[in-house]
Amino acid sequence: MGVPKRLTEMQMRFAEVLVFGDTDGPVTKTEAAIRAGYSPKQARQEGSTLTNPRLYPLVVKYIGELREERLRKHEVTYGGHIAELARLREAALAKGSFSSAVNAEANRGKAAGLYIDRKIIKTGKLEELSEEQLEAKMKQILDDYAPLLDANIVEGESQDIEDPSKLN
Repeated sequence: MGVPKRLTEMQMRFAEVLVFGDTDGPVTKTEAAIRAGYSPKQARQEGSTLTNPRLYPLVVKYIGELREERLRKHEVTYGGHIAELARLREAALAKGSFSSAVNAEANRGKAAGLYIDRKIIKTGKLEELSEEQLEAKMKQILDDYAPLLDANIVEGESQDIEDPSKLN
């Protein structure tokens, strides 16, 4: 038995349903086989064999072509992205939705590279710091958060008190 020279209608329908799904969204190979007209009792087997490139290379090739088509259709390009953001901005301005218009314009600027969102993540362990570095770090934390803590920093030495009754 040789490889068929062209796809059948059911095979094409199977591939299209598998790639594009249906009104409920993506479908499994079994569901695609049922929707393509294969017997529900054999749908799981059919879905598996139809996607086997050794058994059905034309079906697998057609599925690949449909996936490429879907990707091209929904491809995001720089020019298209900027144009869509401009269209959204204009629609928001026409409706008097200035907040949405400002957001669309800011997103256009980000897409064009006018804004840079920079985050710095530093890692390290306190155990690796020297005593002087730890004290400097604690002082920096206290200075940074002083307005929140309303802390009063008292210079001097601390002493351990063994008997709390000596505090009075």
